[in-house]
Amino acid sequence: MKFALFLGCNIPARLTLYESSARAVLGKLGVGLVDIKEFNCCGYPVRNLDFRTFLLSSARNLALAAKENLNVITLCKCCFGSLKKVDHLLKKDDSLRKEINSILHREGLKYDGEIEVKHLLSVLYHEVGIEAIKEKIERTFEGLKIATHYGCHVLRPSQIVQFDDPVAPSIFDQLVEVTGAQSIYWERKLECCGAPVWGINDNLSMDLTEKKLMDAKKSGAHYLCTACPYCQMQFDTVQKMILSTRGTNHHLSSLLYPQLLGLCMGMDGESLGLTMHQLPVGIIEDYFIIPKIAQT
Repeated sequence: MKFALFLGCNIPARLTLYESSARAVLGKLGVGLVDIKEFNCCGYPVRNLDFRTFLLSSARNLALAAKENLNVITLCKCCFGSLKKVDHLLKKDDSLRKEINSILHREGLKYDGEIEVKHLLSVLYHEVGIEAIKEKIERTFEGLKIATHYGCHVLRPSQIVQFDDPVAPSIFDQLVEVTGAQSIYWERKLECCGAPVWGINDNLSMDLTEKKLMDAKKSGAHYLCTACPYCQMQFDTVQKMILSTRGTNHHLSSLLYPQLLGLCMGMDGESLGLTMHQLPVGIIEDYFIIPKIAQT
């Protein structure tokens, strides 16, 4: 099982702990990753400014992966949504595909829709499988309550991304519960984290984040869990700003899913980047149950 790893822009620049924890977990699960140095931005930041540039940016990445005959795995849900959108458009619109390929041809590239784009969570759920993950679990959590945050771009538009039921998704919850933790119900589970308007309307962005934090904490969560750099930075970096500027007491640390899973697979917190968070994550190991067979 091998994929071209698409990191996007934010992870290498701002959230290297997501990359390192994902690489560690996927490696232990036997998922091979190929780094394509020529990958560029997915185009998401310019989608509403210059749609043709957005198309070309994503299409070039798809063509590079196709050249290596590899499906793509993304860690970022915005990148996932962008690549899926362009893949969908190029597959259904012959004239658009010809136009884009005429530009890609200058680099000796071409994309005819021959690969698939998958998010980390879908690879873990569909390609690796719940049972195979369970075989790698060395210790589980007891009493740990997790509020899963799906994010927007992995669920909508559902007919394009085809990740999970957009109204009642369950993939992320099932993956969390592999660790022995409980994925709790919370009313604002599927609402936006506020990241898309950060830098445009910071007060609105913080309002959206704070409402989610309040709801998750009220619902009994010990931690939030994300699988997107934008969402993680919103719940970590921006939450730190909220706590310092608004004087609220809704502190709720956020973990990336490969960190949660990696802990259960026997990896230590420092190597998974738990010490790199803006907000302290606490002693999550207090919830561990180590099977008696492992102790002996």
